[in-house]
Amino acid sequence: MKTRMHFDDVAWEESERITDSWVEWLLADEDTLRAIGHLILKHRSGVPEELGDPKAGYFNISFRMKYLDGSSVIIRFPKPGATMFPEEKIRNEVAAIRYIQKHTSIPVPSILYCGTAEESPPRMGPFIIMEYIEHETNMSRALNMPGLGIEDRPRLDPNIDIEKLKMLYGQLAEILLQLNKLSFPRIGSLEQVNNGTYEVTQRPLSIHMNELVRLGTLSRSSLPRGTFESASSYFDALADLHMEHLTHQRNDAIDSATDCRRKYVARQLFRKLSSDRQLTASARHPDSSFKLWCDDLRPSNVLLNADLQVVGVIDWEFTYAAPAEFSAAPPWWLLLEQPEYWPGGINEWTKVYDYRLKSFLKVLSKREEILIESGRLSEEQRLSGHMRESWRSGDFWVSYAARKNFAFDAIFWQKLDERFFGPGTLDESWKERLKLLDDNQKQDMESLVEKKLKEMESWVLAWEPDEQSEPSLQV
Repeated sequence: MKTRMHFDDVAWEESERITDSWVEWLLADEDTLRAIGHLILKHRSGVPEELGDPKAGYFNISFRMKYLDGSSVIIRFPKPGATMFPEEKIRNEVAAIRYIQKHTSIPVPSILYCGTAEESPPRMGPFIIMEYIEHETNMSRALNMPGLGIEDRPRLDPNIDIEKLKMLYGQLAEILLQLNKLSFPRIGSLEQVNNGTYEVTQRPLSIHMNELVRLGTLSRSSLPRGTFESASSYFDALADLHMEHLTHQRNDAIDSATDCRRKYVARQLFRKLSSDRQLTASARHPDSSFKLWCDDLRPSNVLLNADLQVVGVIDWEFTYAAPAEFSAAPPWWLLLEQPEYWPGGINEWTKVYDYRLKSFLKVLSKREEILIESGRLSEEQRLSGHMRESWRSGDFWVSYAARKNFAFDAIFWQKLDERFFGPGTLDESWKERLKLLDDNQKQDMESLVEKKLKEMESWVLAWEPDEQSEPSLQV
């Protein structure tokens, strides 16, 4: 069984073509580069020294303006073709950063200004201007396996010095503890409703929603449109998204009729678990308390100085109040790499992760003791016990499967099926679970198989008009 569902290659190629075309145009357009420089100076005074070459990340491109006094600022634009909701993404990130800055000591960028596409040079889209955080490296590089190239996916150095690991894990633990203290009455993204006041008023825009549209050709109308009052209702929505994804991804969604049936059964069973309220741990995490969660919080976004001390945490664009189950699960990024991409497979990842998790939980527990003694944390705000139980019970995999659309199938069959439905044969369990589907579901399954096999006969770009726009039209 493959460890993840393929992206729609036709959509992926078009996404990259749009991005590459836009970047190529940007680098060749001196008028736009000058306009970007003037835009920075409009919102940040000082004597400029140099506007550096652009630095491209996964979703954004940024320019650094250096000043003669030694300070620097960054202006950042979402990349067309990569970012499906640029205005919404920026609006959510600005609110999240300002809220975190106000309520924690986590070092985040100071925002000088955020603007809409109308305020930006033509074809550049919305933007954020932030103070640049001076740093030497990031946490991922400090933890990464030596010898890996820039094109290689990162993996935790198996021979890392244990004291170095404890020191870095400890700083990550404190960031998580501070975020976990921030509670909200609803699930969704923050909005600044007036000076100094923030409320959850917008849908929880996640990195996975962006990728479902970009790489899964899911229609925007299929995504959540509002906030959620309970964890169970949000898990219901995520379970529905898994089925919508399988149904609507035009290319590469299945390999065969058997693969399609297996994927359909997994999604229907996950829906059943959600509707039966078996996916949430409401006894431990009341629905009235939701925690600030960032889909993109990981070591590569944690900036370090030369002494390997945290000086900044960046890229908060996919941050929202989420079910407490998300924060109660130990972070997947302890090994840097996600389980579905691990060279030896998910079960091998699990073995290595279990070993490193023990070290992390010891460090986390020690940090909790220090914070409790200093009065900065209460006993009820501990995370170590929740994380230990989440891993022991398998709730870690429930939250991971709910969020990770392209990794869902392997996680379900390898980590959830036996727990909830009893022993089975990995490659054949789906046949044994057919008896749990009703006649209408079985009929729908065969209709879907027919549809997906027909789609395999030709490759077609199935993006909505917004995604098919050329860079010249994306503002």
